[in-house]
Amino acid sequence: MKINKICCIGAGYVGGPTMAVIAKMNPNIQVTIVDINQERIDAWNDDDVSKLPVYEPGLPEIVKETRGKNLHFSTEIDKAIDEAEMVFISVNTPTKTYGKGKGMAADLKYVELCARNIADVAKTDKIVVEKSTLPVRTAHAIKSILDNIGGEVKFDILSNPEFLAEGTAIQDLLKPDRVLIGGESKEAIEALASIYGSWVPQDQILRTNVWSSELSKLTANAFLAQRISSINAISELCEHTEANVSEVARAIGMDSRIGPKFLNASIGFGGSCFQKDILNLVYIARSYGLNEVADYWEQVIILNDHQKRRFSDKLITTLYNTVSGKKIAMLGWAFKKDTNDTRESAAIYVADHLLSEQASIAVYDPKVPKAKVYADLNYLNTRLEKENEELVEVFNNPYEAIKDAHAIAIMTEWDEFKSYDWNKIYNLMKKPAFIFDGRRLLDKNSIEKIGFKYFTIGQ
Repeated sequence: MKINKICCIGAGYVGGPTMAVIAKMNPNIQVTIVDINQERIDAWNDDDVSKLPVYEPGLPEIVKETRGKNLHFSTEIDKAIDEAEMVFISVNTPTKTYGKGKGMAADLKYVELCARNIADVAKTDKIVVEKSTLPVRTAHAIKSILDNIGGEVKFDILSNPEFLAEGTAIQDLLKPDRVLIGGESKEAIEALASIYGSWVPQDQILRTNVWSSELSKLTANAFLAQRISSINAISELCEHTEANVSEVARAIGMDSRIGPKFLNASIGFGGSCFQKDILNLVYIARSYGLNEVADYWEQVIILNDHQKRRFSDKLITTLYNTVSGKKIAMLGWAFKKDTNDTRESAAIYVADHLLSEQASIAVYDPKVPKAKVYADLNYLNTRLEKENEELVEVFNNPYEAIKDAHAIAIMTEWDEFKSYDWNKIYNLMKKPAFIFDGRRLLDKNSIEKIGFKYFTIGQ
């Protein structure tokens, strides 16, 4: 089957970059990304590509190259579905905040709405591709909805999870370790494989059944998160001994059976995937009565939460057991560098803990807007929105954020933080001037030579 038109429902962190790269590498295929959010679509269509709703290095250049040629952004969802031979579902699948599975299971209401919309609109056969991260056997549910509503139209369902990391998404898409396609129809699988095959070698395109594909995404994220929690567990032990977690990580990382990746001790992992996918895995295991399996993976989350909490506790105890009325400057709000995504960012939870101790918080992040910082704190619903606005101030200049601060907490590993004038910063702060480096970003010796009291993870 030759694909001429693709529709992607969802213009977020996965749909936008993925479809932009597909459009770039397949100039003869028309790709339309649709979303009900008019403001988001307007941002994708803005002449100033620096205002794209998703910040990813390399993405503005690809959008500028392809937009209006074979890459389009629209709110005309029905039209795009009707015209496409292949429809990607790339909507959000957050953890449920209500009902059965609350706090663990994936909320699939947006996926189901997409399936019903496709079934209502489709007049010709479609290949429907799961791009969102979904629990095992979701494809079966989508297939049931499509077949029961779609009349005589034939639907083939594929699972095609994305293994990209925010901040390096474009490179991950252009040079993937593998592309995974799960499905029952060989013709549908090969139709999607031919699209990726325009730039990905065929031996890196894996074909599986749909359930293996769905589970592989959850498992990959669980394994990566497990490595982070493992080294973070060792980091706490290092702080009570003469060991240095960087030296430990280097030593074990040189073992070819282990490798060096995801062994950087830090304040903990965040983002839209790791915690959500592990909780989903835990929920699935418990639903089958596999309690030992569920307990094992849940411990990865427990350790991650512990790492964030003990970081903020360390800050409080070091500042003479009180931060009440003290200004804490937080450098970074995004969950990692080179993205404006703040979902499950450690900064949110550390700030919330410090605010509960009546601290005054000053925030600077080069890519996260002021409104997003307040929205993240308000979402926790631990205090009135008015209180957050009174206790938290967001700055566009790091030196202004740091002025008169009692302590600095480095929450995101932005490269620019390393090049700051730390002598100037020392002179701007209250004394003694404390730095709590949650990302092991700065050189301890040079910072202490300036006069700072410096604390970091795992040392």
